[in-house]
Amino acid sequence: MAGMWLKRPVAYIVLVTEQFRQQMEQELTAAAQQIEQQVEQMEFQARRYLTDLQRTNLSQAMAVRDQIEAEKQKQQRVREELLNRVEEIKKLPDGAEFLRGTLEGLVEVKPGDDLSRVLGEAAIVVRDDVVVEIREQAPPQDRAEFAEQSEQ
Repeated sequence: MAGMWLKRPVAYIVLVTEQFRQQMEQELTAAAQQIEQQVEQMEFQARRYLTDLQRTNLSQAMAVRDQIEAEKQKQQRVREELLNRVEEIKKLPDGAEFLRGTLEGLVEVKPGDDLSRVLGEAAIVVRDDVVVEIREQAPPQDRAEFAEQSEQ
């Protein structure tokens, strides 16, 4: 019988190690620095633009200044969130599971398959970039049925 391949989300879980903490600190700090540079560039360009605009339309210049300030504050909040995340990751104990993101996986579906089981939760668990576990979990109702059967 012919089957069909479907995409499904796969959780990307990292087991915390010192190497992971260092890698995340470097990535998040670099992203925070990039945001800071973008804010500085935005301020520089805004000063030039606003100086010219103030000569021709003061009220529009004030509105643009408010928009720039709002964007600057938004970027600063993102930067602070990144730096806070660095501190949170530093506090995680070795071996803790950290959800790094979601990947896409392919799964084959054939006639007669239980779609909820085939598309159930899946995860790849990694330690220092080495896959240590692949999880295929049954949907919640199947887990409850399994627990009832194993108790008997």
